[in-house]
Formats: sequence, structure tokens, C-alpha cells
Amino acid sequence: MRVVFMGTPDFAVPTLARLAQDGHTIVAVYTRAPAKAGRGMSLRPSPVHTLADTLGIPVLTPASLRTPEAAETFAGHAADIAVVVAYGMLLPQAILDTPKHGCLNLHGSLLPRWRGAAPIQRAVMAGDAESGVGVMRMDAGLDTGPVALEARVPIAPGMTAGELHDALMPVGTALMSQALERLGRDDLTFTPQATEGVVYAHKIGNDEARIDWSRPAEAVASHINGLSPFPGAFFEVDLGKGPERVKVLRASAAEGAGVPGTLLDASGLVACGTGAIRLLELRRAGKGGSASGAEFVRGARIAPGASLG
Repeated sequence: MRVVFMGTPDFAVPTLARLAQDGHTIVAVYTRAPAKAGRGMSLRPSPVHTLADTLGIPVLTPASLRTPEAAETFAGHAADIAVVVAYGMLLPQAILDTPKHGCLNLHGSLLPRWRGAAPIQRAVMAGDAESGVGVMRMDAGLDTGPVALEARVPIAPGMTAGELHDALMPVGTALMSQALERLGRDDLTFTPQATEGVVYAHKIGNDEARIDWSRPAEAVASHINGLSPFPGAFFEVDLGKGPERVKVLRASAAEGAGVPGTLLDASGLVACGTGAIRLLELRRAGKGGSASGAEFVRGARIAPGASLG
């Protein structure tokens, strides 16, 4: 089939590669424009952009799809289907209506739970026992379209959002490949989403990253693991030169009690509102590598009783 692919981050890369491998004609790739990154703040193309260049596929990075010019350009691709994977831009109705078979979206949750921008992180932050991916036909709503295919993936205890992201990628890639194969045989059916159980995965805000030690230990651990590796949950502590930010990249709930935010022992046990968490992996601001809880406590020379703000 003639496919327009629309995606931006690493999560979308394997799907683009698979569809090209499956023999579909990728007539164009839409992705977000190159953004400044790195110490030199040079413009860096998205991961999807980089792969498309390697495959020799034309790349478009429009700032908006809501202009007549954008609609005309999109229609000019004469696509059978548009495949959307974490593109990062809402599609107006004029775009949704253009491809012969509409637009299919690969979404990283079990809809209708976690519609929206950050389904993988929100599932871990909420302590969900499972997640998954689904292939949905897009409509004008935010992840409200009917679902054709779905696959479930368990969220193991202690799993981070990064690990769930990596587990969902190959599952989603195979699912979209199957969807297009079945669509080509006129064997892809869609089921409306349930009206109950709708939860929105709002974009992660910077104000959410600071750890709230007053919450129960299980909630604190889920919050930390759900924000790992990005943006990273953090606390601040005075290590001799004033407050310093420390990111926690992995934690687990544990037995313990004390004033919330108090370091309870030299292994990295910290009191919460109820129970405690064990700091398993941390990174100090400006430091490249990470450390275990015990390594951090020893290297930072902080003693049990210290307050982690």
C-alpha cells in the first residue's frame, strides 16, 4: 500500500522500518522539525527523520497541518493509509479524511485508559499491573477512535517507564504490521471504545518531578519509576555547597518508618508517609553516571537522619 508515515521519537522508528521491510511504499514521512539539543544546542533531527533519510524517503516537517497548503500537499501523496505513531501533532479533519483507508494510530496503552500524551509514564506512575498497545482508527477526538487490534504487556514490579517503553515497541511494531496486512485483505474490523474507564494521560509537567515523601511508599516508588529515565523524579539535599538536585531513576517500596524524607540507613532507605522506599539508582546533577543507593550515601557523605527535600 501507499503509506504516509507520521511519527517522531524512538518509539516510532521500528514501525517505520518494519513497514518499509514489509514492502509498503512509504510515499512521505511527517515528523517534528529538528530541535536544538546537546551542549552546543545544534539542531538535531528526530529519530524518525534520521531513519527516513537513511531509507531515502521524503521528509516533511510542517509547523501546522491546518492550512490549505498543508492539506493540498498531504492529498498530493495519494496515500492509501496514514500510519501515526507518537507524531506529536493533532491531525485536523481534512487530513483524517484524505487517505483512502483513513489514518491508523499506534497508541501505547489499553484504551480507553490513558488516552493522551504520556500513556506509558502514567501507567507506571499509577501502579498499573499491565499496559499494552492498540491500533486505532483516528477520528477528531483525542484517542477516541475505534480499536482494531490490541496486545497486552504486563508491568513487572519495579519496571520503569523506559523499560515499559522498550517492551511495548516490538509488540506495537508487529501489531501495526499485522493491521496493514489485514487491511490489504479487507479483514480489519474496528470496535468502538468502551465509554467507561476513560482516563487521560496528560503531558508530564516539570512541577510533577519533585518527590513527595509524604505519600505512601508504593505511590512514591511508582512515581519515581514512572518518571525514569525522563524527566527523572528528584529530591534536593545539601551536600556541603548548598541544595543540590539528585534524580532517582529506580526505587522500590520497603519496610521502614520515620519522618517523611528522612534517610533511615546507609543503604538508601528513605521514610515515606507510610512505609519507606529503597533508593536503587540515582544520578547527581551534572554527573554522567548513576549510582546505587549505598554508593550515593557513601559518596555524598550523608548520614542516616539527613532530610532529603
